Amino acid sequence: MKYEYEITKHPAQAFKSVVYFCSESGNCDLEEIGGDEIKKLTDILNERGVRGWKFIQAVFSKDGVLIFWQRKGE
Repeated sequence: MKYEYEITKHPAQAFKSVVYFCSESGNCDLEEIGGDEIKKLTDILNERGVRGWKFIQAVFSKDGVLIFWQRKGE
C-alpha cells in the first residue's frame, strides 16, 4: 500500500493560551488550554479528516504548531 504525507504549519497566534509544562523527569502536563484553542485544533483536524488525511502527530513550539498527516496514495 502506498501513502502520501503532508506537514502543515499553524502560527502561534492561533494558540495563544496553550501552556505545556515538562518537568526535569520528563513528565509533561497541559496546564491550561482555552476553549478557543481547543476549537481551533478540532476544526483543523476535522477539516483535514474530511479530505482523507489521518492525523499522525503534532509538535508545539513557541512559534506555532506543526501537524503531520498521512493518507493512502494512488
